[in-house]
Amino acid sequence: MKAKISIITLGVEDLTAATAFYRDGLELPQFDFDSADVSFFELAGTWLSLYPKTALAEDIGIPAEAMTGQGSFTLAHNVSSPEAVDAVLDQAVNAGARLIKPGQQVFWGGYSGYFQDPEGYYWEVAFNPFVDLS
Repeated sequence: MKAKISIITLGVEDLTAATAFYRDGLELPQFDFDSADVSFFELAGTWLSLYPKTALAEDIGIPAEAMTGQGSFTLAHNVSSPEAVDAVLDQAVNAGARLIKPGQQVFWGGYSGYFQDPEGYYWEVAFNPFVDLS
């Protein structure tokens, strides 16, 4: 297995609202795909997919009520400076996200903050002064 994540799929309650948040609010480039059942966003190095939570559970072969655990992982978006962290956090909040942790110096020497998207998924926005992950 290659050390790579190709697609991150989020099981969402409201596909239309989630798509609007990522496309219009965060301005991620939506892949032109002729389907009302799933949304794809082509990102640098990976893709983000939004799929209705019940359909995702069915695809996996588990009961819909087993689709829990938004707090059990985070998605990370690395940027080139502490100022860019704050700018992305502001953009997310203006798009409808909830600010969880404002940008701040962190124990490992970087600068980061967290927001929660309208579906409850946690995103870390970070600047790493040691490794350029932006």
